[in-house]
Amino acid sequence: MRDDWLTSSHFVMFGLLIGFAIAHSGLAALRPYAEKRIGARPYRVIFALVSLPLATLLIVYFIQHRYDGLRLWNVQGVPGVEPLVWALSAISFLFLYPATFNLLEIAAIQKPQVHLYETGIIRITRHPQMVGQVIWCIAHTLWLGTTFMLVTSAGLILHHLFGVWHGDRRLTQRYGEAFAAVKARTSVIPFLAILDGRQTLEFKEFLRPGYVGVAIFVLLFWFAHPLFIQATGNLG
Repeated sequence: MRDDWLTSSHFVMFGLLIGFAIAHSGLAALRPYAEKRIGARPYRVIFALVSLPLATLLIVYFIQHRYDGLRLWNVQGVPGVEPLVWALSAISFLFLYPATFNLLEIAAIQKPQVHLYETGIIRITRHPQMVGQVIWCIAHTLWLGTTFMLVTSAGLILHHLFGVWHGDRRLTQRYGEAFAAVKARTSVIPFLAILDGRQTLEFKEFLRPGYVGVAIFVLLFWFAHPLFIQATGNLG
């Protein structure tokens, strides 16, 4: 085993993840207070101006250093692994981006609001972004097999697990008993509420433009992925 595998990029990546988590979750916590003072739309712009550059920096740094450290396994040539990774990645996007269904609110064209959902993917899990992030991390950790990827996955998953607690806390403060009822009828663990009878899947709820948009995005990203990796690598 190499004794120089623990490169500085491991610590830099974890530090970037902590910084993003503090900024992203901190701004989410401040939202109720800030919106009363400056309004929902200006605060959404501030949120985006802070979060998007940090997220872009994370993505670029990750791509440039994804093979750093020790290669613990290499299954990239094993038959079936590549389509499995792509399938898991596609599924992860379906969980990661339900918020993109309100694009006009995200762009602050319409007034951004906090929604209390109990339909669609929320029937499967109350925190789809956390589930999607875990699936994405599993897929990419399997594909890359590096210690740098393990550090990245640990940081991302820890942030999203914190987001489960933080998100429930903020919704409890905002909606009180109404969210308590939703919480009782849903589950963080995927499909648990369906298996124990608290929810039933309504497939018609998934027939909406948002899911079509995510599917198109996955297909486009599949074709553009090599160019994206190359362009990001050239930034270094």
